[in-house]
Amino acid sequence: MKSVTQILMTRFITHDVKQFVMQRPENFSCIAGQGVLVAINQPGLEKDWHPFTPTSLADDKVLEFTIKQYPHGGMTEKLHRLKVGDELWLGKVFGTIQYKCPGVFIAGGAGITPFMAIFRYLYRDNQLSGNSLIFSNKTQADIIAEKELIHYLGDKCIFTLTRKSATGYQNGRINRDFLLKHVKSFERRFYLCGPEKFVEELSDILKALGAQPDSIVFEEG
Repeated sequence: MKSVTQILMTRFITHDVKQFVMQRPENFSCIAGQGVLVAINQPGLEKDWHPFTPTSLADDKVLEFTIKQYPHGGMTEKLHRLKVGDELWLGKVFGTIQYKCPGVFIAGGAGITPFMAIFRYLYRDNQLSGNSLIFSNKTQADIIAEKELIHYLGDKCIFTLTRKSATGYQNGRINRDFLLKHVKSFERRFYLCGPEKFVEELSDILKALGAQPDSIVFEEG
């Protein structure tokens, strides 16, 4: 079942990431970490569905999306041009990224969005203990919700930069050596989200280091 929602507020939280606060339709339900198909309620765009992950909680009175704009003239660019009062269609809710137990969350860029919802849920319910985050970005300016993540996880939050180094941050890609340095045990749960190649490579590395295939959570299909 699809429903329509209206934009109540927008704001930039990085140079190319925008937060959208929307009306929450009465019939809309989504577990932290799940995504939803979204279309713009404008002529010619209402059937152009794309997946995005709400960063709000299931019982929040509003619906929030945190969306990075990509420079290719696609859906994210169209979304960033929308204004307060414009409408979106919400379609099918989907997703295999759901919290199961404490573990290591590994995100690349905008792949942090399902984890934001999960961390907010865990923080509210005082269940963050035992969780950690490794978050890869090109530069410090690209980090989404940096202060919020540090507030939740403290020194269990590791940021690494792949393009431009900065004081206080790790430098380099998340590879085998990086994981051996920062992960104490591979006999635990791992949550992965980011570009498809990023997830595939890390999943293979984790399994080679001893992680059980069914302990690795990522978006499938």
